[in-house]
Amino acid sequence: MSEVVSTLFGLCGGLAVFLFGMNQMSESLQKAAGEKMRAILGVLTRNPVMGALAGALVTAVLQSSSATTVMVIGFVSAGLMGLPQAISVIFGANIGTTMTAQLIAFDIGEYIYPILFISFVVQFVSKNEKVKDVAMVFFSFGLLFEGIQIMSSVMKPLAGSPLFTELMWKVRDLPVLGVVLGLCMTLVVQSSSATIAVLQSFASQAGPDGVSSVIGLAGAIPILLGDNIGTTITALLASIGQSRDAKRTAVAHTCFNLSGTIVFSFFIPLFARFVAFVSPKGPEVEVISRQIANAHTIFNVVCTLIWLPMVPLMVKIVCRLVPNHPKTDSAAGEGTPSYLDLRMVSQPQAALILVSREIGRNLDAVKTLLSGMKNVILKAEGEENGAAGRSLPENFAKKYENIRHVQESIISYISELFSSGSLTPEQSEQASGLLALIHCASRIADRCSDIVTATGSMEKQGKEFSREATEELGRCFAASERLYLQAVTLLRAGADGTADAEAITKAKRKLHKSIRQFNKAHLRRVESGQCTKDMTGVYSDLLYNVDRIGDNCVGILEEALEHPMSFS
Repeated sequence: MSEVVSTLFGLCGGLAVFLFGMNQMSESLQKAAGEKMRAILGVLTRNPVMGALAGALVTAVLQSSSATTVMVIGFVSAGLMGLPQAISVIFGANIGTTMTAQLIAFDIGEYIYPILFISFVVQFVSKNEKVKDVAMVFFSFGLLFEGIQIMSSVMKPLAGSPLFTELMWKVRDLPVLGVVLGLCMTLVVQSSSATIAVLQSFASQAGPDGVSSVIGLAGAIPILLGDNIGTTITALLASIGQSRDAKRTAVAHTCFNLSGTIVFSFFIPLFARFVAFVSPKGPEVEVISRQIANAHTIFNVVCTLIWLPMVPLMVKIVCRLVPNHPKTDSAAGEGTPSYLDLRMVSQPQAALILVSREIGRNLDAVKTLLSGMKNVILKAEGEENGAAGRSLPENFAKKYENIRHVQESIISYISELFSSGSLTPEQSEQASGLLALIHCASRIADRCSDIVTATGSMEKQGKEFSREATEELGRCFAASERLYLQAVTLLRAGADGTADAEAITKAKRKLHKSIRQFNKAHLRRVESGQCTKDMTGVYSDLLYNVDRIGDNCVGILEEALEHPMSFS
């Protein structure tokens, strides 16, 4: 194998180990953080400063500004976050992502193998999930540094190549070339942290004099700036197919890094001297990795401090760049989920928030289904609106089909979360509660459909209930609708009212008792000739379905009590 091919494969192999370690560390940190991620996200609505801090903290945990940006875009698209708050979070995410470069700058080569061995043993032996997650964080951390060591070792021959040295001097003399190089590297790897790690490894190689860096800080800074622009491409790709505000969030990320790069490009020599002044002193090859990390941090902190007071201006800029188009900007249809985003499955805490919002929307739709069912049976709509009322069964069927399609999408989405294997025990419990909740809602929808279908079949046969039977059904339908509204209200309130829960349980017992009484009353009417015996089966089935709706409402109540969750 030639030296060039060997070097290329070594570089790619080291990069693969680095990326694998970084991704594993990100997943393990998310599992270890658990519900704390949601608490961090809870400060987003306060003000731009808190939004930026939250973005920095979340990115420090995720070890990827791209992951944070994709998550924020999903939140904006789902309506969980406003555009100004999202932009402030993006600003903070740019600071948080510099943590990776700062960690890489530490010289812990002699500790890598002990870290790998000890963390592997702990992860392999421990039965505690939290301990296993923390051990996996350290094991992934060790892999990350091992990848850097591999890349450093294969880059040493390059540092002595006259052709490569001449190319690096061209990069130093022509900063635009460095920016383009950094941009292209990040586009290929799709991770600015990885390309900055490669830059740190390469810059740590000695030049011909054995003391100076092969590229120097002034040559590394343009590449670093290009890396920052390249990482915005991930956000732009993630915004495709999302809401207009989600696209604006991605564009804001690009504007932030692009404007910073343009300004800093005019002051690279001055910026390099400042970074060298605030960084540790020593031979350049020994300190340049830390200098690059510091340059990365300073660049993003300065840009954030400049842009943070001008968030309203950034909002205006992105709104001008991505204008509204009323003809094409339309809300999701009734049969299409508004909040679910498969790209968020890798961020389970955020994905569960989206599921909660989608379920909340679906519960409102089921409420209209209950009202529609009552109108179909009692013919209230037909009496008030004439011919318009007779089309209600068709409208009902379409509405039912849309609601069930969304419910199936929610169930499939939750299944994706479980199959991803990234849920913590607490998140698994929450997801199970959400799954049970949507199953209750889907069964209520099915019962409503069964009632309307049975009634339509009865009408086609020219049959109808007596006035007394219709009144009894009306009372049962009204009671089931009230029961549903009480259960959903308690669910949204966070299940903090024991008295309300007892009232719902009592109302369900009363409904069940009424149904038994109405069944007996119908049989007495059959006996007296007021009702025909052919109607007994239909009438009993309708009451049975209403009773099951009541049971499902109690199921919603039980989930509210056992798994308090937010739907706002």
